Amino acid sequence: MRKQDIISLASLTVLCGACTPQKTPPAKKMNILYIMSDDHSYQTISAYDKRYINTPNIDRIANEGVRFCNSFVGNSISGPSRAIMLTGKHSHINGFRNNSDVFDGNQQTYPKLLQKAGYQTAVVGKWHLTSEPQGFDYWNILIGQGVYYNPTFINNGVKEEHEGYATNITTDIALDWLDNRDQNKPFCLLLHHKAPHRTWMPDTTDLRLYDDITYPLPDNFYDNYQGRQAAAEQKMSIREDDMNLVYDLKMNDEDIHTSNPGLDNAGRHQYDKMNEAQRKAWDDYYNPIIADFKKSNLKGEELMNWKFQRYMHDYLRCIHSVDENIGRVLEYLEKNNLLENTLIVYTSDQGFYMGEHGWFDKRFMYEESFRTPLVMRLPGGKKGDVNELVQNIDYAPTMLELAGVEIPDDIQGKSLLPLLKGEKTQWRDALYYHYYEFPDEHAVKRHYGCRDNRYKLIHFYDDIDQWEFFDLEKDPSEMNNLINDPSYKDEILRMKDKLKELQVQYNDPIETKI
Repeated sequence: MRKQDIISLASLTVLCGACTPQKTPPAKKMNILYIMSDDHSYQTISAYDKRYINTPNIDRIANEGVRFCNSFVGNSISGPSRAIMLTGKHSHINGFRNNSDVFDGNQQTYPKLLQKAGYQTAVVGKWHLTSEPQGFDYWNILIGQGVYYNPTFINNGVKEEHEGYATNITTDIALDWLDNRDQNKPFCLLLHHKAPHRTWMPDTTDLRLYDDITYPLPDNFYDNYQGRQAAAEQKMSIREDDMNLVYDLKMNDEDIHTSNPGLDNAGRHQYDKMNEAQRKAWDDYYNPIIADFKKSNLKGEELMNWKFQRYMHDYLRCIHSVDENIGRVLEYLEKNNLLENTLIVYTSDQGFYMGEHGWFDKRFMYEESFRTPLVMRLPGGKKGDVNELVQNIDYAPTMLELAGVEIPDDIQGKSLLPLLKGEKTQWRDALYYHYYEFPDEHAVKRHYGCRDNRYKLIHFYDDIDQWEFFDLEKDPSEMNNLINDPSYKDEILRMKDKLKELQVQYNDPIETKI
C-alpha cells in the first residue's frame, strides 16, 4: 500500500471517529433533603400567614420553589404520620394506626428502595416509630419523643449523651453526616426536628424573644362546640386544665400544684435535666414570671388569656430556632455547591392548633390539624403556588420518581413531581382521612372522613355515631355543622358516595352508615 494511501486511510478513520455519535454521560441523580418538624402549624410560617412570626429561611425554600396551598395528612398524629410518609400508604395498610403501635420495619419504605438504587440514606433526629430504623446507611435518632435539653441520641444502635439544645444538636449531627458522606453517591437525608412539640421549651438564647408582643386570641377561642359532640368532649383545651401549669407553662414552683400530679412531676423532671448554666438562664427568665403569676391569682378569662400568651410565646420561640437552623443547612448547601442538585423539602408531621376552638394539639380532621405546611425547592422546577389537594401519602412516590426508581403498584400516593415541574396532570378531587387513637391522650374520638375543594364530611364512631358536614367556603373555621341542613342534602349524599369510593380505593374496610 502506498504511503499516501495509508495517510488517507488514517485521515478517514479520524474523520469517521469524529462523526460517530458520542454517548451522553448519565445525568447525575438528584439529592434529597427532607426536613420535617413536629407539630409545626402552617399558621406560624410567614410564607403562609404573617400574623405571628417571620420565618425567612423556610420562606426562602418556598420563594425559590413552590408553596403547596392545600397540603394535608392522612392521620394527624406523630408516629402514624411518619409511617405514612415512609411507606406512601394509609395507616390501615402500613399497620401503624396510633402511637401505641410498633412500626413493622421489615415492610417496604422509600428509603429502602432508594438505598437499593445506590443512594446513601440517613435519618437524624426524631423517629418515634418504636422499632429501629431500616433502610438507612446511617441513623442517629432521639429516644421516643426526645427532650429539648441535653438529649440522648441512639447512633446506629449506641446511646450517646449530648449537651446542648436539641434543635441545634440535630442540625449539627446532620451537617456532620453531610460532610463525611461518600461524595460519589447521591444522598437522601431525613432531618427530623423534635421542635416545636409539646412542651415548647425554647433555647435559653431565645427566652426573651417576642416578650414585647401580645398575640390576639383567635375569633373562635371561646367556641361552645354547639352541634359537635366530639369537639365538646375532647381533652386538649387551653381553657381547661388540659394545658398544665407546670408541665406546659413552666410554673415550676413548690407552691404550684395542679389536678394532674403526674404531669407536674414530668414538667419538673424536664427542668432537672438541665445543666447548671441552662438552669440559671431558665430561672433568671421564669422566676419573675412565676412570682407575678402567684401574686396575680388569675381566674376565668384572665387566666385563659394568660395561658394562651405563655403558650404562644414559647411555641414561637421554638419555631424561631428551627428556622435559624434551617438557615444553617441552606448555607451549607450553598457553600458546598449542592443547591442546584438537591430537592429540598420542608414540612411538619401534621398541623397544630394555635388556640383555634380554644385548643392546642392536633388529631381532629378540622383544618388546623388536618392541613400541614409543605414547601419544596426543585432546581429548575416550578416557582409559585400549587393548589392541588396533596397528602403525605404522596411523599414516597415523589422521592422515588425523582430518583428514577419505579414506583411500586401498592403505594397509594401520587408523585408530586409533575406539580413541581409545572406540568399539567390529572389529579385527585378529594382526600381521605382516618384517626384511631381513642380513648388515649386528649380523648379525641375515632373518626374518618373526606374533603374536596369546598366540602368536608366527617364520621365520628366507636363510642358515638355522629356525622359532621362543613361548607369550607362559607365557614372556614368549621363552626356550623350542616349535616341536618336540608339545603345541603344533595351535597351531603354526594360526599357520602365519595367517602365510600375512597374507602374502596384505599381498601379501608369501614362500612359507612348513610
